Amino acid sequence: MPPAPVPAGPTTKQPPAAERVYAHVKQAVLDRRYEGGTLLTEGDLAEAVGVSRTPVREALLRLEVEGLLKLYPKKGALVLPVSAQEIADVVETRLLVERHAVAKVVPAGQRLIARLEELLEEQKEHAAAGDLNAFAVADRCFHAEIVRAAGNGILAHLYDQLRDRQLRMGVATMHAEPGRIAKNITEHTEILTALRSGDATAAAKLVERHISWVNNLARGEVR
Repeated sequence: MPPAPVPAGPTTKQPPAAERVYAHVKQAVLDRRYEGGTLLTEGDLAEAVGVSRTPVREALLRLEVEGLLKLYPKKGALVLPVSAQEIADVVETRLLVERHAVAKVVPAGQRLIARLEELLEEQKEHAAAGDLNAFAVADRCFHAEIVRAAGNGILAHLYDQLRDRQLRMGVATMHAEPGRIAKNITEHTEILTALRSGDATAAAKLVERHISWVNNLARGEVR
């Protein structure tokens, strides 16, 4: 009697083609492999991801809605640079949300303090390795943890909508001003110290100073 056939192992199902193109282009824009001003063509993207042109068009339309690209019929998609106005708008929104959140979390619980300590260590490791993309993610997570800990779900959702812009700006500005990497770590340490000590006023002032430097850089007033 022949042996019973061995059942095939589980197969990993790939995401839909349009989703793969979307993820590829979005990540490349966020980490500056596709910099502002780059013209992307459907043919090149289809070849890079290994799909037909139809899902490429679908993905590019989605990214245009998100404000990362501008489509030009029969030419391709232009990666939009980060504008001074976009920086100003993001900074203004972050200040409104984060000053409120950091003051509200005082006295900060040990769970939040421990998570912020962990993210601060991650930033130091990424800085030492020269990984700006990972550093920007840990930087953004540090602030997002404080916003979530404030307990206002609507504000947390609003803040999450800034995620892609924050990451893109974070990488771009660190390339423009490499000295900010060490300053970010120092300022996060100061914010954490204020939260540990229960000083809501100091924490809010430190957050305001920390966030506002991006506007200073955009205006050529780097401190």
